[in-house]
Order: sequence, then structure tokens, then C-alpha cells
Amino acid sequence: MKTVKTFEFPAELQPLYRKAKRLEWLTIAYLSVTVVVMYLTMGNSQAMKTAWYEDLLSLTPSVAFLVISRIFLKPANNEFPYGYHKVVSIAYLCSSLALFSVGIFLVIDSGLTLIKADRPTIGTTIIFGHQIWSGYLMIVALIWGTVPSIFLGKAKLPLAQKLHEKNLHTDAEMQKADWMTGVAAIVGILGIGWGFWWADAVAASLIALDVIHDGFKNLKQALFDLIDQIPKTVDNQKPDPIIKHIEEFLRQKSWIKDSAIRIREDGHIYFGEAFVVPAVTTNLTQHLEDTSREIENMHWHLHEFIITLVSQLPTSENK
Repeated sequence: MKTVKTFEFPAELQPLYRKAKRLEWLTIAYLSVTVVVMYLTMGNSQAMKTAWYEDLLSLTPSVAFLVISRIFLKPANNEFPYGYHKVVSIAYLCSSLALFSVGIFLVIDSGLTLIKADRPTIGTTIIFGHQIWSGYLMIVALIWGTVPSIFLGKAKLPLAQKLHEKNLHTDAEMQKADWMTGVAAIVGILGIGWGFWWADAVAASLIALDVIHDGFKNLKQALFDLIDQIPKTVDNQKPDPIIKHIEEFLRQKSWIKDSAIRIREDGHIYFGEAFVVPAVTTNLTQHLEDTSREIENMHWHLHEFIITLVSQLPTSENK
């Protein structure tokens, strides 16, 4: 069985990969504390409940990232000749599916609260002999769950793009959802304090809609990755410009009369093929090996690129 070569991040990216892992450990520790604090202070608030669910869910991408980091670098073998890179896509799917499912649940839950006109109440708490409104404790907990998320998300975004790590990018988007959730929940709690009972559930619904939007966008892309859609960029999910670059590169080769390529994405890396109609009849083996190597050296994403000679290309298919 011909296996693919072992993958390692380029030397210049390995410090970034180690930094990403440290950030994920920090995120797990931070969110674990946040989940406990939110649970202890949520009371009957719908918005607090929504924020708590989202913080709990936010652990999924971080845990998935650290789990797969121990798998995808394993060398390929006879049982898995393409290696273990698909685990990255599977982790991306799990994170996206969890995000989308909880968003749906939260919309239904908060919608039922509005329909039934359940009026949440926020009582008081005795702390050091002083009676204070519990809403203040909720707001302090939400601020704790909001401010660090802003910095964690901003730190992860550039790493996700440089490492082509979609699961890490989903995690950064969740951090953004976290701080948005916190701000909306604070508004909802203040609304209850001012006598607007519906403000809490409305805030929760708006939060949930944003969660659904992010969840659907990432879930769709995760499914497309698993069925071998052409590679897309991490940040805006557009076709990777390297596809056009390879097509143009092949067109400029004097020994190639015509060509068509197809490329698929396995986690961080790409596997590609080119079907080539030769313009010459000599040194074809050397031309194939040299051109494959030149394409693989274009970018570290291109892990393996195979060229196949054909007599003609089908005219009915897109090249």
C-alpha cells in the first residue's frame, strides 16, 4: 500500500501551533470557571440561562482541537494510507453541529417563555449581612464571561488563518458569540429590573438567532468539507486562490497541451490531481515528476499532487 508522506507544520508555523494549543488550554480553564459562576448566579433569568448554555457549549471546539491535535499528526499506514487528517473535519463538524443544535433549542425555549408570558423574577441575596439585588451578581458574572472572551477570540483568529485551522476559527467565532451573549444578557437583566419582563426573553431570542446563524454557516461548510468540496479559505469560505494559481501554472508549461485539475481538502492539507494532455512525446516521466514537485512546493497546504497523462479531456466537464 502506497501511503502519503508524514505531515508536519512548517518550522515557521510550529510556534504558532504551540501557541494555539496553549490558548485552547487557557480557554478551557477560563470557560470552566465561567460556567460555574454563571450557574450559581443565573436564578430565573432566561437570558442568563441562554448565556450559560452557550458558555457550556463553547468548550466543544477547544476540547475537540486538543483531542485531534494528538491524532492528525500520526503517520499514515496500510490501514489509513491517507493519514488521519480527516479528524480535523470531523471535529469541525461536531463543533458546528453542537452550536447549531443549541441555537435551535434556545430559540424554542425563549419563544415559549414569551408565548406563555412567564414573568421572570430576580430576588435578593444576603452578602456579608447586606441585602442586594441578585441582578447585580448576574451582571458581574456576565462581565467576567464577556471581557476575556474578546481578547481570546482576537488572539485565535490570525492563528486559525495561518494554520488553516477551521475548528480554531469556529472557536474564535464562539468567543465572539460569548461576549455578544453577555452584553445582550446584561440588557435583559436590566430590563427586568426596570419592569420590562419581556426584555429578558427577547434578549435571549436575539442571542439564540445569532448562535443559529454562526452554527448554520459552519455546519454547512463542515459537511461540504467531508464530501470533498474544493478547498475554501478559513476566514471567508471562498475558493482558495491557489486553485487558479495551479491552473495558470500548468497552462504556462510548454510540454502541456491541455489540462484539468481537481483538489480536495483533508483538514489542514490538500490532495490534488491533474489530468494532462501532453504536447511532446519525450521525457514525459521527468516532466511529470518535476511538475508535481514544483506544485507541491508552492505552498505547505499542497501535501500531494499527482499528474496523470490522458489523450484528451472530456469537453462536457468543467476544467
